[in-house]
Amino acid sequence: MKILIVKLSSLGDVVHAMPAVQDIRAALPGAQIDWVVERAFAPLVARCAGVGRVVACALRRWRKAPFAAQTRAEWRAFKADLQAEAYDAVIDLQGLSKSALVARLAKLSASGKRYAMANRTEGSGYEAPTRWVADVAITLAPHVHAVQRSRLLCAAALGYALPSASVASVASGLGKNFGLFSEIKTPKTPANSAYAATKAIAIVFGSSRADKCWPLAYWVQLGQRLQAQGYAIALPQGSAAEEQQAQQLASALQGGAVQVWPRQDLGAVVDALAACAGVLGVDSGLSHIAVALNLPHVQLYNFDTAWRTGPLASLATALPRQVSVFAQPCPSVEAVWQAWLQVAPPRGPAAPEAA
Repeated sequence: MKILIVKLSSLGDVVHAMPAVQDIRAALPGAQIDWVVERAFAPLVARCAGVGRVVACALRRWRKAPFAAQTRAEWRAFKADLQAEAYDAVIDLQGLSKSALVARLAKLSASGKRYAMANRTEGSGYEAPTRWVADVAITLAPHVHAVQRSRLLCAAALGYALPSASVASVASGLGKNFGLFSEIKTPKTPANSAYAATKAIAIVFGSSRADKCWPLAYWVQLGQRLQAQGYAIALPQGSAAEEQQAQQLASALQGGAVQVWPRQDLGAVVDALAACAGVLGVDSGLSHIAVALNLPHVQLYNFDTAWRTGPLASLATALPRQVSVFAQPCPSVEAVWQAWLQVAPPRGPAAPEAA
């Protein structure tokens, strides 16, 4: 059986769709599973166990210059790549007009069908064309975690049952239920730095939405506590603005080992995060990668939305490996620190008092 997953973006949403691929692998061991995704996220999808072909597109960029010669040439190449296989099932996990377009363009086998959501779920985007294009539109419960939404849709489309403890099973097993794997165990860092000789904690401070972020002064306090425990601090960044913030944070943390990571593709980011001892971060794509890698992780929320995008591990074990912390206008340093102590007991000297 040949199956095409259509999940184009964004980073966190792509990560949340990975457990559905692992369900398909378990239920249909002989299935070929391909995935259409935005080009920036293709290196990440290539690290998802069970994915065969990764069909990359650039819809975000193409729509900025739809009539440019380069856009037309790249669109033709994408369409040819997409239609190189005929699929028995095309499953639109995105629920937007752009994903409906891709699903419509995909080639079906003689008995193939297109599947999509019939309704919006709480907090998700949804546009009617996804239902119009589908041969089978599947109704989902409105209040559902993003991981479960994809799993339930695929199970209904392909006719298999999820395990009875499906929520808990996502959170267990060293990340195997996401299927995300790294290829190297040690990220590239300066050989002569204190950072290179010390286990690092990654601080994911950046987000595409400013209202999801945490005050820089709070990150400094938290970083100092981690350094007092003997950890190095890793600072991933993915834009000029984030690089500037990372440099400011690194400057404030010069009392201990700290490293601003260079900008790199998502495959390299997965490798670098996998080598860390843990991650603390806001609700962002990199934080969701940390969940998929089953790293000790605390995820910060300024909005009460962790129920649909946050870590599920707390549902699976009495001693969680990953937790979310919510408060408005934002969680306190002490609340985040106490959450960190739940997932990664302190090492080395005692942490300093809160400022």
